[in-house]
Amino acid sequence: MELGSVFLVLAVLVIVGMYLYAPFTERAQNINIDDTHEISALKAERERVLTSLQELDFDFKLGKIPAEDYPEQRQNLLQKGADVLRQLDEIEALTPSPSPKERGESSFIKEDELEAMLAERRKQKQSKSAGFCPQCGKPVLATDHFCPSCGKALS
Repeated sequence: MELGSVFLVLAVLVIVGMYLYAPFTERAQNINIDDTHEISALKAERERVLTSLQELDFDFKLGKIPAEDYPEQRQNLLQKGADVLRQLDEIEALTPSPSPKERGESSFIKEDELEAMLAERRKQKQSKSAGFCPQCGKPVLATDHFCPSCGKALS
């Protein structure tokens, strides 16, 4: 057999081997994507529970919720939040996360960067909600001139 035909046979074998190995690499990627979706869903649930807690506290201060119902509702929301955080911790403990060096980051955030991140977060929170409509009680944005639910003019 000639040298060229040996190289051709080896090339075909390498290509066939790569073709047969491809499904195994795709399955590992799909598992990572599923974990990422589950983590994302749990983080969204955590944010929803936190928002609900803030709204519950706000409604209680306004007197919309009776004093006898408030502790029970708050306890239920805290329990849901604790369950979500527990699930997040379990999933994140099972999935290896890249170290800061692997992500190309330093292990410490500078104090100025942290302050800038906090200021940006506060600014975003303030621009999202300006409170509640005085007529119907639905949440309104700072940029709204009229309530999106009932149409009452906001001052």
